[in-house]
Amino acid sequence: MSEREIMEYDVIVVGAGPAGLACAMRLKQLKDELNVCVIEKAAEIGGHILSGAVIEPDALDELVEGWREDPPPICVAATGEQFVMLSKTGKRRMPTPPQQKGHGNFIVSLGAMCAWLAPKAEALGVDLFPGFAAAELSIDDQGAVRGVIIGDMGVDIDGKPKDSYVEGIEIRAPVTVLGEGCRGHLTKQAIARYKLDADCDPQTYAIGMKELWQLPEGRVQEGLVQHSIGWPLPNSIYGGSFVYHLDKNRLAVGFVCGLDYQDPKFSPFEAFQQFKHHPWMRELLEGGEILSSGARALVEGGYQSLPKVEMPGAILIGDSAGLLNVPKIKGVHQALKSGMLAAEHLAENLSSDGFDARLRSSPIVAELKKVRNIRPGFSRGMWRGLLTAAIETITLGKLPRTLKNHHDHEQYRKLEEGGFDYDFVDRDLPPRDRLASVYFAATAHDEDQPIHLQIVEPDVCFTRCEEEYGNPCTRFCPAQVYEKVEDENGKRIQINASNCVHCKTCDIADPYQIINWVTPEGGSGPNYSNL
Repeated sequence: MSEREIMEYDVIVVGAGPAGLACAMRLKQLKDELNVCVIEKAAEIGGHILSGAVIEPDALDELVEGWREDPPPICVAATGEQFVMLSKTGKRRMPTPPQQKGHGNFIVSLGAMCAWLAPKAEALGVDLFPGFAAAELSIDDQGAVRGVIIGDMGVDIDGKPKDSYVEGIEIRAPVTVLGEGCRGHLTKQAIARYKLDADCDPQTYAIGMKELWQLPEGRVQEGLVQHSIGWPLPNSIYGGSFVYHLDKNRLAVGFVCGLDYQDPKFSPFEAFQQFKHHPWMRELLEGGEILSSGARALVEGGYQSLPKVEMPGAILIGDSAGLLNVPKIKGVHQALKSGMLAAEHLAENLSSDGFDARLRSSPIVAELKKVRNIRPGFSRGMWRGLLTAAIETITLGKLPRTLKNHHDHEQYRKLEEGGFDYDFVDRDLPPRDRLASVYFAATAHDEDQPIHLQIVEPDVCFTRCEEEYGNPCTRFCPAQVYEKVEDENGKRIQINASNCVHCKTCDIADPYQIINWVTPEGGSGPNYSNL
């Protein structure tokens, strides 16, 4: 094999999300002579970005002067908020948690916002490379990160070069910034290699699913922010909904489930679809149409699960570090701020040394510390969690305790221990099933490429997992990637890799941790529109 072509930069940013773009832009604002590139696995900037998203604007004010005169394509000022508890057929208005106040904030499509930021980054001199997947870290002889290796293009399903084969290049820099978002492929490697999580609690996660709807005239209350808890989830499962009223009669509808649920038969996708059939939601949605949909895991561990964010030659920012403020249901401001803080650090000294201490002493982590006990307070059920949240909010998080987080995949009950009664209803609103939902994600993978979802111990699927847990991968995946098949050759888990929407749930929630998500060919995956 020939030696890879090598490109040199001063700083490499992996991931063109809000954290990565903010880091690259602020670097060029502070030190224009630096050569900075951003590598993005989606075919287009924003194509893999999915979030609620209600954003606090302070960080954007700092990054893009005068942005309110030229806002992103979807950007609606929040005009009011509602927080409700649902029963199967009714709802009760609850006091809105102070962290979730909407006034002064903006409802955006985060994917559209990142696409809007991209030309502003290029105007500053940032080199953007969408459609290229950073497949591996490049490590020097001293064990430090010296850059990334771009995945080869044009490789067939057996790993052999096709006529279209192009070898991926190696990109090197004194510092690599990992801003891949939740459960990033390279971030996962880096955390394991450098033991960045040795002194923190296990990270905990959720899956978020979202649909963008076009509704008949008169139903949308532009700027209204609504959240719910309760039905269709039992008290033992953490989660709830968001309903954001946009412009042009569009509605963003989403549902989040903590991945520490105990019943291996539970399906987060089904819970989302059930929520849409609550009388309140059905009245809103009936007669409308879905424009796009998708799913993405999110980081919920917060302060006590924050890993060390520096290693030799690289740093973590945004949700690669796990900076989402769960009680606020907001993380974009944290991502932007962490990217800008990283840029300020690198502009002063082109080194990863000292960034961990700088982040931990910043308002970014102080914000997480104040709410550190709210999410783990729900591990014993909704009512206990609401009480804990009230106490922590009143005391501003100053009580001398820090509740522990746990590994999500270790929480499953075995089938013999029984599941829960979900009290679901018959449903008929679209999409009817997970495959129909995949259509609205516009996901695309070349069928003749190596499967990017690896079951590293396939024998476990039917020697232990089927008997003990009933193969939960066939239910927790929102895109029906994993399918149990039985034919003349016996049982197997069929991997429908072309369905994958890159949510990373399988990499997180598999009970035996034998599913490994790796990057497919650059440009593959979903192409989210205004999510």
